Amino acid sequence: MSAQGMTFCFMASDRGNILVFDDGNERAAIVTGDLILFGEDMVLQARRLSEHVSQAYLRELEEVNPVSLTIDADYPGGNIVVEKIQGDTVYLRQDLRDTEGWWFYWNFRVRGAAGRTLKFEFTNGNPIGVRGPAVSTDGGTTWSWLGAEAVEGASFAYAFAKDAEDVRFCLGMAYQEADLQRFLKRYADNPHLSVKELCKTRKGRVVERLHAGKLDGQPRHRVLLTVRHHACEMMASYVLEGVLEAILADTDDGRWFRKNLELMAIPFVDKDGVEDGDQGKNRRPHDHNRDYFGQSIYPSVRAIKDLIPKWSEGRLRFALDMHCPGIRGKYHETILFPERLEGKENWQRLMVFLRMLEHVQAGPLVFNLEDSLSFTSWDGSTRNRDDDPPRTFSRWVRTIPGVFFSAVVEIPYANASGQAVTAETARAFGHDLARAMRKYLESLE
Repeated sequence: MSAQGMTFCFMASDRGNILVFDDGNERAAIVTGDLILFGEDMVLQARRLSEHVSQAYLRELEEVNPVSLTIDADYPGGNIVVEKIQGDTVYLRQDLRDTEGWWFYWNFRVRGAAGRTLKFEFTNGNPIGVRGPAVSTDGGTTWSWLGAEAVEGASFAYAFAKDAEDVRFCLGMAYQEADLQRFLKRYADNPHLSVKELCKTRKGRVVERLHAGKLDGQPRHRVLLTVRHHACEMMASYVLEGVLEAILADTDDGRWFRKNLELMAIPFVDKDGVEDGDQGKNRRPHDHNRDYFGQSIYPSVRAIKDLIPKWSEGRLRFALDMHCPGIRGKYHETILFPERLEGKENWQRLMVFLRMLEHVQAGPLVFNLEDSLSFTSWDGSTRNRDDDPPRTFSRWVRTIPGVFFSAVVEIPYANASGQAVTAETARAFGHDLARAMRKYLESLE
């Protein structure tokens, strides 16, 4: 709506003031008392407002009662720095905080944009994945990919519904403690799932450890899964849910697991980073997955190093550390076990498991062994790192007696060999992992 060639929006405040936006000249005014303050450079007497807008027009605008646009990251997992807003374009960047170098995680909320189409332009590199941003319209409970067609360079556009109140955008499909609690609630009365405390973080948060399967008496086998050594790598969390679903399911596989296996899972190794919305990767002075050699600085890593050798009791057969890679490129868009140069004996044992996984998989996300066979390293090095110090979890855990192999598994953020990675497809891959776990463990008997 316009008056005298100027476009206005009005909002009555709880103190009786009116906030006036002049879109045409990109100025804002506060009507307070008998003054109208336009920015810092213009003061008009309130009585002159009638020269531009009639009292009847003001009453009409007050009935519209618009809500002001807000963009923030003030919730678990939130991460954004808003630089400026010009018209319908928002300039922003990911918050790198204590990250060494560049990384790509972001997660923000938009309110007060109902009926508008906004463009979000990133100013620090291109942190948008190959399927565009993930979008949630229910407060982060469920997510969907906006799609590559909404992306142009380092920006994306979004048309907000007329009734949109809270829309969230994220690099991937965010997974927080609240999501884990929703999952655990489904199994609250299940005697084959136990939730315990591994430790408390530097900020006093509880780091959970989950036990699933045979929890009464001694199991024949133990397996350890860790997730979120790097806080932002959320898609791996849905894979963990899938593994747990398979162990607890009323199926032949589920019954076998509950008779023979105790699985321990640590869903948030970097719990503070997950909830604070940190990158986590390349955290200074080093991140959680570079903290296993010598004196560890993170409480969760110290607790893992103390607990796991005692819990194992010679029955820990293997451990998988679940990660997500980069956001685009051949080896970042495929399910990958990048262990080939991390020790010849470990790789040979892992290969047995990977061939079984390739054989039993049935879900939409397909693991291709050839990708892991052709992979050398993220930096292109072909040096065998068998003698390197055990700085990472996967290198450290194989020092525990009885462990047959350990491995990192990289779950792509958005695209796995042409298939969309979503909460549902990632859980289905977790089911495939569980089937391979059973087949491998049975082969040891």
